[in-house]
Amino acid sequence: MGDVVSSHLDEGRREAITGRTTEVMKQFSDVYEQQYAVALFNSIRFEIEGGGAPQSQLLHRKDALAGRSIFSGSLFQYLEENRKWRNRFVFVPDSYTISLYESKTAHERGLHPKGTINCAGYKALNSIEQYMELINTSLPGIKAKAGSTPFIKCASQFPLILWHPYARHHYFCVRTEKEQKKWHAVLQDCVRHSNNGLSEDCTIQTPAFTDSVRLHRQAKGHYGTWDMMCGKPPQILANLVMETLHPELRTIIGPRLKGKLQQRQKHWMLISDAVYRQVLSRTTGHYEALMDACEAQRGPLDARLRTDMDQIIASKEHVSSKMRALVLPKAEQLLRTNVQPYIPSILEALMEPTSRGFSEVREVFFRELVEISKNSLNGEGKDILGDHMERLSMLALHPVKMQSCYEKVEQLNLDGLQQRFDVANPSVFVGRAQILMGEQMDNAVYTFEQLLNQSLETKGEDDVCKTIQRCQDRVLKKYDYDSSTVRKKFFREALLQIIIPYMLQQLSPSYSPELPRFKEMIFEDFSRFLLVGNLFEEVVLQCVSKDIMMAVKEAAIQRRHNLYRDSIVLTNSDPNLHLLGESPQVDWAAKFGADEPEGCVGGGRSEGGGSGSRRRQVVSMIQLDGVPLPFESCLEVPGVELIPEEDVSEGTEEDPDLPEEAKSPDRVVEIRDLINPVVAVALPASTESPTDLTNGTAVTTGTVTWEDGVQEDVTHVTTMVEDVPRKAPRETASTQAAVQQLVENTKREHDEERQEEAAAAARGAVEEIEEAAQDDDSGRITDVSAAESDNESSAAPQPASVSGSQSDSGSQSPANGGPDEDAPQPITNGLNGEDKVLDPVEVEVLLA
Repeated sequence: MGDVVSSHLDEGRREAITGRTTEVMKQFSDVYEQQYAVALFNSIRFEIEGGGAPQSQLLHRKDALAGRSIFSGSLFQYLEENRKWRNRFVFVPDSYTISLYESKTAHERGLHPKGTINCAGYKALNSIEQYMELINTSLPGIKAKAGSTPFIKCASQFPLILWHPYARHHYFCVRTEKEQKKWHAVLQDCVRHSNNGLSEDCTIQTPAFTDSVRLHRQAKGHYGTWDMMCGKPPQILANLVMETLHPELRTIIGPRLKGKLQQRQKHWMLISDAVYRQVLSRTTGHYEALMDACEAQRGPLDARLRTDMDQIIASKEHVSSKMRALVLPKAEQLLRTNVQPYIPSILEALMEPTSRGFSEVREVFFRELVEISKNSLNGEGKDILGDHMERLSMLALHPVKMQSCYEKVEQLNLDGLQQRFDVANPSVFVGRAQILMGEQMDNAVYTFEQLLNQSLETKGEDDVCKTIQRCQDRVLKKYDYDSSTVRKKFFREALLQIIIPYMLQQLSPSYSPELPRFKEMIFEDFSRFLLVGNLFEEVVLQCVSKDIMMAVKEAAIQRRHNLYRDSIVLTNSDPNLHLLGESPQVDWAAKFGADEPEGCVGGGRSEGGGSGSRRRQVVSMIQLDGVPLPFESCLEVPGVELIPEEDVSEGTEEDPDLPEEAKSPDRVVEIRDLINPVVAVALPASTESPTDLTNGTAVTTGTVTWEDGVQEDVTHVTTMVEDVPRKAPRETASTQAAVQQLVENTKREHDEERQEEAAAAARGAVEEIEEAAQDDDSGRITDVSAAESDNESSAAPQPASVSGSQSDSGSQSPANGGPDEDAPQPITNGLNGEDKVLDPVEVEVLLA
C-alpha cells in the first residue's frame, strides 16, 4: 500500500501540499492577530464592567474526570497491513483518546499502545450500509451499484466503524447485538467530547480563534455553519486546509487510480490519510508559533487597554452610531421580509427535541435517586449507600446511561431551512446541545452530593431516606431553573448562528465598499482594537438580536417546553449552597468504607480528586471470579440499569460468521495447553488418613494407557484436594431400592387411572338420574343417592364428612321448582336423625 501512496504523492506533490498549507496558515495568522487584540479588548471590558447573566443555581464541579478513566474493554480490529482481524484491548482515558493495546496485560504493564485514535471529526457507524453510503461518494464521477460490497469483509454481523472525511477509517466488530449497542454508545461519546476541543474557559484565545475561522471562510465565500469545526485548533486548521485541497487532489488523482471500484476506494482513503497527516503536522507547528507570538504581545496590549479603556469605548460608540445610520434601513427591511417569517418555525424545530432531551436528563437523574431511596428503605448498610453514591457521581460521564438523553436531541431536523440559511448540517447544534445536557446532569449530581453530605454530617444518619428526599426536591427545583436558562441561551445562540451568516451574505456586497471610510474616524492608537469589519457585524447582530430575544421571550411567557420567564429569578434561594462549591469532592467509598468499585483499573495514578492509588473507571467492567471471558469480550460494557447488569453467560454466543483466525486461541497459555494437554481425573480420598493429601504439583515420569490403547507420557501430577459434603441417605439409596420405588410409582399410577374411570362412571349415573327426574310428569323426584346413603348408614355408620358421599352419584338432585336447577345444592347426611348441611366443596368422593 505504501507504493500506492508514494506513486501518487511524489516529492513534488508533497511540496505543493506543504506550500498550500503554509499559504492558508499565513492568511489565517494575519486574521488571528487582528482578532486576538479585539478579543483581549472585549475580555478586559467585560472584566471591568461585569455582565448581567443569570446566576446558576446548581454547583459546578471543577474537574469531573479527576482520577478517572472512561472505559476499557476488548473487541476485534481489522488490520489493513495483513488484512486480518485481531483482538485488541481498548483503553479510553479522561482525554477520550482511544488507545489500542495488544492485550490487557500490555496495558497494565505500561507498554506503549499499538495505536491511538483521536475521534475528532469522526462518525461512529454501526452498519455496513451506512458506511457504503458515505464511501461511495468519495471518488468523483464514479457511481457505485446498489448493494455493492465494501473492500473488507466483516468478521461478524455486528460491525463498528469510525469514518472520517479525510483521515483513515477504523473497523471493529463484536459478537452480539447487545455488545454492539453499548460499544456504539462509547464510541459516540468519544467523538462527542473530542469534537468539543475549544475550551470556554479561554476567554481570549477561543473567541479569537472562532472569529478568525469564520472570517477566513467568509472571505472564500462560505458563510453558513461548518460541521468540521471539530477538535483542537490544529485539527480545525487542518480541516480548513483540506476543505479546498481535498477536492483538488481528488480531481487530479482519482482518475489515475487503477483496479476495481473497491480497490480504488481503498487506495484513495490511504492517499487522503497521508495528505491529512502531512497537513496536520504543518498546522500544529504553525499554530504553536502563532500562539507564542500573540502571548508575547499580550502584556503591552493589556497595559494600553487598561489605560485608554474609556477613550476606546467612546470612539467605538461614535463610529457605531454612524454605521447604524447607514446600515439599519436596509438591514431591517431584509429582516422583515426574509427572516422574521421563519424565526418561529426555526425556534420550534430547535425547542422540541432539545427540551425532550433535557427532560430525559431530569428523568434519568430522578430514577437514580429513587433507586437509592429504595435501597435505604430496605435497610442496606452504609457500604451499599456509598457504592450507589459512587456510581451516581459518575452518571453524567456514563455514555450508556446517558444514551437515551442524547437520542432525543438527535431527532433535531432543519429540513426546508438548510438551503435558505445555508445550514450545512444540524449536527453542529446536536453536538452542542448534548454537551450542555451532560454538563447539567453533572451539575445536578454534584449539587446533590454536596447537599446530602452536609445533611448527613449535621443531622446524622438516622433517617437517610427522608434526607435523600429533601435533597432530591431541592436539586430538582434548581435543575428546572438552570435547564430553562441554559436552553434559552442555546436557542438564542443557535438562531444567531443560523441567521447572522445569511444577513451578512446579503448585506456585505452592498456595504463592503463603504466600510473603509469609517477607518478615518478611528484614532490610530485604537485601530488595533476597533476593526470596521467587526463593528459592521455588531450592527447587524444588534438588529437581529431584538427579534430573536422577543421570540424566545414569547415562548417562555407561554410556558412552552417548561421555559421560565426572564422575570423569574431565584435570587438567594439557597444562600449557603455556593459555599459548598468550594468544598472538596466527596469520596463516598472512603466515607462509608465501601469496597473499591469494580471499575477500577490499573495503569494510572489518581491525579487529584481521588483518594485511591488506582483510577476509578466510569464504565465498570464485568469480571466474575472463576468464569473466563472469551477473548476478554466487551461484556465489560455495562447496561443502563446497574453495573454490572448481566451474567457473563449472556451475549457470549459466538457469531457463526466469525472467521477461524478470530476464533483461534492467540495467547501463550492456550498454545501451551494445546502442545501439552491437561487431563483431569477425580479420585476418592482415603478416609483413614485424609491429612496426607495436600495441594501441589509434583514432577514425575510415567505413562498412561487410554481405552483405545494409546499411551501418553505423564510429566506432572497436580493434586487438588476438595471437601465434598457427604450425600444424604435418600440420595445414596441402592439400586434395588430405586427399582422398588419405581415399581410402587407405576402401581400408584395404575390405581389413579382406575379411580378416574370409576369417577367417570359415577358422573354418568348422575346424569341419567337427572334426565329421568326431568321426565317425571308428577314432578316427584326419586332420590336414589339419599336412599342408598340411608341404607349404607344403617348398616355401618361413617363419619359425617364421608357418609354423605358414599352413594354412587356423590350428589343430590335439586328439588323441583328451585331457583336454579344448575346451581350446586347442599347435601344432608341424615345421621342420628340429624340433617347436617354440607357444602358440596367439602364432600370427599371415595371410590372402592
